[in-house]
Amino acid sequence: MSNERGPTPPLHHRPSGGFQNPWATAERPAERASVLRWAIERMFKRTSDPSKHVLPRVTPVLPDTNALAGTIAATWLGHSTVLLQVAGLNILTDPVWARRVSPVAFAGPSRWVPPTLPINALPPIHVVLQSHDHYDHFDRAATRAIARRNPDALWCVPLGMRASVARCGVRRITEQDWWEATTHDSNAGAGAAQEVRVQAVPAQHFSGRGLTDHDRALWCGWVIEVDGRRIYYAGDSAMHPEFGTIASRSGPFDLTMIPIGAYDPRWFMRAVHMNPEEAVAAWQSIADVQRDTHHRAPPPMLCIHWGTYKLTDEPMDEPPKRTAAVWAAAGLHADLLWISAHGETRHTLIAASGDATRPVGTDDPIGPTSNSP
Repeated sequence: MSNERGPTPPLHHRPSGGFQNPWATAERPAERASVLRWAIERMFKRTSDPSKHVLPRVTPVLPDTNALAGTIAATWLGHSTVLLQVAGLNILTDPVWARRVSPVAFAGPSRWVPPTLPINALPPIHVVLQSHDHYDHFDRAATRAIARRNPDALWCVPLGMRASVARCGVRRITEQDWWEATTHDSNAGAGAAQEVRVQAVPAQHFSGRGLTDHDRALWCGWVIEVDGRRIYYAGDSAMHPEFGTIASRSGPFDLTMIPIGAYDPRWFMRAVHMNPEEAVAAWQSIADVQRDTHHRAPPPMLCIHWGTYKLTDEPMDEPPKRTAAVWAAAGLHADLLWISAHGETRHTLIAASGDATRPVGTDDPIGPTSNSP
């Protein structure tokens, strides 16, 4: 393993220990008082949720990893769990299979859409990208099951999470700060060593699973590079000023995965989750840098963090509808917006010239990239 350290922004480390968001706009409302206010508001508020059958679900048909020459395959398994298949590697983001994302089994947000694929039907997993420790992103039971089946898998976690994943039986762990990059050899297929570079990048969020561990572990997004292809996973994040910087320092990207859901009530969720307008604006910041600095066409945006668990107040089918409306109003190319069904696989092809990311089956996916709503 080789290790590359970039400058570490000191402001996201709390002087007293733990971590914080370093931006002035990131201040969160007082949590206990806000939870009480939210609970009272919900007693008098009706949400027009659709039937659970409205949310599309398909049985995944996974491609042969070794047959994906020049292709990135992304299968959205629900919420923020995506199976990425690229250059012979299988990569998982925030693997969650839980029926409830809660500290107790009898209460808390429950699944609207059942898992589209059981853990034992996953292909061999080589890398897992873990963004933070919240219940809807870190599922201990799923982690144990994946670790048992894939003892050599590399788990990439932010600072403060090593012990948590190690207790689940994970053996290979890289724990990283924002902007820190590490390079590893990952066993891909029949003994072939594939070099993987992973970099933790900033996100605006928080951490903690109980009453006493708030912000003791870090939260992050990830950039993973395999065989010259770069994928950006934004993790769980509110809008922050670093999306363009991430694209400049860590791009260009061949695929981005950006959260679009869990945003109402806005007075409470603004500091931790993006709404569709902000998600599209974040992508546009990346696309602008990709075009102007890297001279590359913009990458697809796979929409995540919606439609699987009822976490907040907006209707469950609103995030994709609203995102599509914002996207269209900005004049962006429809083929670059990936709103997938649960279990659906999408593909990108890297153009032979290396200067564009092209979704399979499209002739001109580029379109305008900079008409911010």
